[in-house]
Amino acid sequence: MPVQLAVTEYGAGPPVAILHGLFGSGRNWHSIALQLARQHRVLAFDLRNHGRSPWADGMRYDEMVKDLRVSLRARGIERLALLGHSMGGKVAMAMALLHPGEIDRLAVVDIAPVPNPPTLLAYVRAMRTAELRGVTRRGEVDAQLVGAVPDAAERAFLLQNLELGDKEARWRLNLDTIEHDFSQISGFPELPAESRYQGPTLFIAGARSNYILASHESTIRQLFPLARFARIEGAGHWVHAEQPQAFLGVVGPFLSAGS
Repeated sequence: MPVQLAVTEYGAGPPVAILHGLFGSGRNWHSIALQLARQHRVLAFDLRNHGRSPWADGMRYDEMVKDLRVSLRARGIERLALLGHSMGGKVAMAMALLHPGEIDRLAVVDIAPVPNPPTLLAYVRAMRTAELRGVTRRGEVDAQLVGAVPDAAERAFLLQNLELGDKEARWRLNLDTIEHDFSQISGFPELPAESRYQGPTLFIAGARSNYILASHESTIRQLFPLARFARIEGAGHWVHAEQPQAFLGVVGPFLSAGS
């Protein structure tokens, strides 16, 4: 069954939905959403099993598309632009391919419609096995994640999902389901052979990232014939967080072109 997604709304105008990546939430996009809200009604969603949204069995992309459609209808939105990063970018692409008439334009951040290596599965397992009893500071869990997640910035990002209670900490992520369905998350769904999104599409890659490669371009153009590409220098996978002004300089005009 679809779930109603938690959302934070900003501004007014033509609607734009922001879909975060794995381990993220809508609040990670707060600064970007504020800027886009100068011209748009921005809806920063928490996808299922993330943030403030309900937990549910399954992390298939068709399920997440159903969640998104139900949540948009509940807010009176039948057509909009989509901006999705990483896993959220795959949700956005699947939505555009399955329901092209509902999408004005599509911006995909540092992900391609192809399977990815399951490298982040080690992060899931490290979080699941971290000892949380008696934890009162994030630093205590940070120390437990070092082996699997050597980058301090990435650990800090993951630890945003840790809630500290009086007696025990807990993760806001449904790590059991995420681990169980990790092959679905790292893959890309099989869609009907005729699936195409013929609307304006922008793929934004971090120059230091390898999630969008030259070898992916033919697959992208087959599914998204009007695809354009932009590279943000000095950015890795978290393009919007690492180079926010450069990111806004690319995505802002693209989204506003449909207004």
